[in-house]
Amino acid sequence: MIKKFKDFAFKGNMIDLAIGVIIGGAFGKVITSIVNDLIMPLIGLILGKVDFRTLFISLNGEHYDTLDAAKAANAPTLNYGNLLSNFLDFLIIAFVIFMVLEQILRFRKKEEPKPASVKECPECLSEVPIKATRCKYCTSHLEVKEA
Repeated sequence: MIKKFKDFAFKGNMIDLAIGVIIGGAFGKVITSIVNDLIMPLIGLILGKVDFRTLFISLNGEHYDTLDAAKAANAPTLNYGNLLSNFLDFLIIAFVIFMVLEQILRFRKKEEPKPASVKECPECLSEVPIKATRCKYCTSHLEVKEA
């Protein structure tokens, strides 16, 4: 069982996947920092000095001046400011992944179509080899096509 686990865990694809997950996690942290520390403060400044991380709705019907005050009172809150920040994180990460995949697909070598190796019998509509002179199913005569 240990040998099977070693074979599984140390295959090339598994190592590549692990590296991708680690880099993806670090990339996600960078994007989160860009959104929280650069983009959202700029949007908040444009919209009248709003700090999105502190936007919330108290669900118990009482008014709290800050999110910290609501948390200190153990009040249930709907933190829609955090939702906006996380949604912007998602959009940026999705856009970057889309752009990277577009570039990878652009440079990927396109496969050339293979030449046909079979043709269709006009009588019985069966597939027969391209160089065949008779259909192997109905024995009708076929035109020979050079490949």
